[in-house]
Amino acid sequence: MEGQIHKDLRERAKQFSVAGIKFFRGLPKDTEAQICGRQFLRAVTSVGANTRSAFRGRSPKEFKAKLGVVIEEADECGFWLEVMSETGIVKEEPARPLLTEANELVSIFTSIVKR
Repeated sequence: MEGQIHKDLRERAKQFSVAGIKFFRGLPKDTEAQICGRQFLRAVTSVGANTRSAFRGRSPKEFKAKLGVVIEEADECGFWLEVMSETGIVKEEPARPLLTEANELVSIFTSIVKR
């Protein structure tokens, strides 16, 4: 059972990264959008990569450390999405599903680390 949960979370984090890349591609090409977008892109791809790495961890300590990075990066994704929405770089509606997913991933991985 736990193996399937880990597999599902790895896939969910990867799909979050994929959706984030597609979102980035649709951003305006002006300076502000690209600077914020690149920060978001770095964070969103880190979520998928570090989730995968965490579940391949060699020890419980390494697992928790990697998930700590995932939590920070998912939270940072939320920050950049909020900034881009609040400044009008993007409309709130296209950013909302990614922001919801970022917040859900933070909650899920935080609960795992606390166990």
